[in-house]
Amino acid sequence: MSVGGAGFDALAGAGTGAPEGPSPEEPPAGIRTSGAPSPTATRLVLVRHGEAVCNVSGVCGGTLGCTGLTERGRAQATVLADRLAETGELAGTDALYASILPRAVETARILAPALAAPGARPPGPVEECGFCELHPGAADGLEWGAFAERFGVPDWDADPGRPIAPGGESWTGFVRRVDATLDAVVARHPGELVVVACHAGVVEASLLAKVPVAGGLTGARLQLRTQHASLTTWEVDGGRWRLLGYNDGAHHLGRPGVGGEAPVVGAVGGQQA
Repeated sequence: MSVGGAGFDALAGAGTGAPEGPSPEEPPAGIRTSGAPSPTATRLVLVRHGEAVCNVSGVCGGTLGCTGLTERGRAQATVLADRLAETGELAGTDALYASILPRAVETARILAPALAAPGARPPGPVEECGFCELHPGAADGLEWGAFAERFGVPDWDADPGRPIAPGGESWTGFVRRVDATLDAVVARHPGELVVVACHAGVVEASLLAKVPVAGGLTGARLQLRTQHASLTTWEVDGGRWRLLGYNDGAHHLGRPGVGGEAPVVGAVGGQQA
């Protein structure tokens, strides 16, 4: 195959329908824009929890304010579990993690049966505080209006180092905490498949920390719209992080009342939880 005959797709190493693997017809590795799959890589799948009570009630949902999923949130997680059971795409998961917040733990438990290899016991979620949403400190459990009245509203675009409230994290502190947790978990599971039930902020922090984003660890914000019960997938090999997919919520399509996003009531600072 000549580059001239196949255009940029050939130069970039795009798929041609041929089996995966090296071929004398492929472009040299140094100029390809798509990397070959690695059998030694860790695959890390971040799942945003289903819709939570604190998402729709206007409460800051830390360990005090989080009371778990809404019925809609349970339905969202169940739809994802049904997809995973049907496709087997995450069957044989080696480790399942969840943040310690009830909305993430509940999501992980709904997903667990769909993550087991055939005939194996479902993985039990390991609770890891490093995957929590930004720690709210004294704001935990407050309605957002009361929070703003008591502590003021931080402008993290102007001052990402300001804590959300006394005893709470700043935006930069949060991103660095997630970065360190991601590295620790990947080091713990070389070459394995790991699923994490976590939060929109954690998904965004992973992108800021692991994709070459200007200011990623020093205050940049993306303000993404990560869907409830969606998948964001990373491949990590030799310290290199590759984003394989972001915000995969295809399982919600055609399911009115389950997919999509309900408005987050009164959230400030862009925190989605």
